[in-house]
Amino acid sequence: MAFDGITTAALTRELNEALAGGGISKIIQPEKDELLLTVKSNKVQYRVALSASASLPLVYLTPVNKQAPMTAPNFCMLLRKHLQGGQILRVHQPSLERVIIFDVSHRDELGDLVVRHLIIELMGKYSNIILTDDDDTILDSIKRVPFSVSSVREVLPGKKWFIPGADTKQDPLTVDPVGFGETVLASPYEISKALYMSYTGLSPLMAEAICAEADVEPRKKAADLSVVELDAVRAVFENFMRMIKAGEFSPNIVYENEEPKEYAMFELFIFKGMKSRTFDSVSGMITAFYGEKEEKTRMRQKSADLRHVVSNALDRVNRKAVLQERQMKDTEKREKYRIYGEMLNTYGYGAEEGAKSLEVINYYTNEPLTVPLDPTLSASANAQKYFERYNKLKRTADALKDQIEETRADREQLESCLAAIDMAESEADLAEIRRELTDFGFVQKKAAVTKGKAREARQKPLMFISSDGFTMYVGRNNYQNEEVTFKIGSGGDMWFHAKGMPGSHVIVKSGGRELTDRAYEEAGALAAWYSSGRKAGKVEVDYTERRNLRKTNGGKPGFVIYHTNYSLMAVPSLEGLRKL
Repeated sequence: MAFDGITTAALTRELNEALAGGGISKIIQPEKDELLLTVKSNKVQYRVALSASASLPLVYLTPVNKQAPMTAPNFCMLLRKHLQGGQILRVHQPSLERVIIFDVSHRDELGDLVVRHLIIELMGKYSNIILTDDDDTILDSIKRVPFSVSSVREVLPGKKWFIPGADTKQDPLTVDPVGFGETVLASPYEISKALYMSYTGLSPLMAEAICAEADVEPRKKAADLSVVELDAVRAVFENFMRMIKAGEFSPNIVYENEEPKEYAMFELFIFKGMKSRTFDSVSGMITAFYGEKEEKTRMRQKSADLRHVVSNALDRVNRKAVLQERQMKDTEKREKYRIYGEMLNTYGYGAEEGAKSLEVINYYTNEPLTVPLDPTLSASANAQKYFERYNKLKRTADALKDQIEETRADREQLESCLAAIDMAESEADLAEIRRELTDFGFVQKKAAVTKGKAREARQKPLMFISSDGFTMYVGRNNYQNEEVTFKIGSGGDMWFHAKGMPGSHVIVKSGGRELTDRAYEEAGALAAWYSSGRKAGKVEVDYTERRNLRKTNGGKPGFVIYHTNYSLMAVPSLEGLRKL
């Protein structure tokens, strides 16, 4: 969800409860568009991060300190002059605007108490942090906006501060039932758009959430709503406004495929059935949401180079496989040459000198056969020539069989490495995959690392506890799969793996107990989740006792063969499992 007026309202309440009455003891500007205030309130020290970044404007309480630059920027020096040592009277929000205002009492040069306003506008690329006096005259801003940049509003010292476009939308906190109906029905838009275009602070997602909870199609034209539908939307809308006024917020993050998808201040009907995590504070939710988002993004960036290397290696292996298959197809004619040789040894006495062919009866099929001849050679020499061709192609075929098998193993290993990259959760996971690629010659070996660093790069397999108390181990790469199956797993334990696709080995430690149906389902879902079929609706999973698994001679790590197994269909999921 966008950082809308409702999120701003919840955050403003949180900031006011924590900071009102507190003193500003320190102000730093670690980035050109970011501030960090240190506030002491009720014997507790808080840090408030304020970012006017065009891509990610935020305000939140944070335990993290940042390094101040050697020379403070001019705006930071101005804030220290007018705010540092001052007392925060209150933190408030005009209507449901994406604006937070800190009212700060401070003594001026003459020792008189004056009030200054630190204003944070959370408006995407128009975000700003502005300092005004008590008459809303701008003293300065972290981003100056002259007339040449914006004809709507100049943000310069001496200019009056106001919220641009505030008169184009209504305040949803003061709307009455009659006014709501008139506003909505008069809108030319579909109902969801009519809501966020008519009222301050509503994001498109929140507007759709209101429609969903009212059981009204969000794409329906507002003017076409029936009386019942209009009443349903109004009732939901008014209930949300009531919760905002009462501060009944429930900050939560909604997850899709274990990645943070959206955050919201209420438990929304449109996310029903999806995994969610509730927080005690808006700041905690913001920190977790963007922290997890950043971690996922950072991992994707760091894995991009490794994925590129593996993809290139896989392309080379696939091209090699095509060439080998073509060469193998060419060797299929070897049997024809053997038969030609045998036919000439048997019937060659009938060949005329200088003949270009010999008609014979193939005694293998009892059918006529024409044997081509080199007219410059005798029948026996032609036969010898055919046997030489046969033997050469046979040797080639025998060599190609081994090469094709080796290429197939390389392809499977690289495909499993690609799947492991997708499942990697840390840089150490990527380091382990790179180590495997280096060990098997897919990546050029770099300068040796110290033994200590090499040990740090080796991660342990994942460990889960099922609903029924069974311990489950999951390998995230081929080396870990080898460890899970042949070191952690023992004879009577159960082994699970997604059928016919790269994925993790899952071992369920039976402890001498019979696995429950629930344990089989959760282990299957776990194996499906940690496989290349994660995004599929259902995945077929093979399972068998660990004692039925064998490694092939000279086989790659993490690759096994088995002939006794069962299968189940599983929905990729971690539901019911507790990760240790």
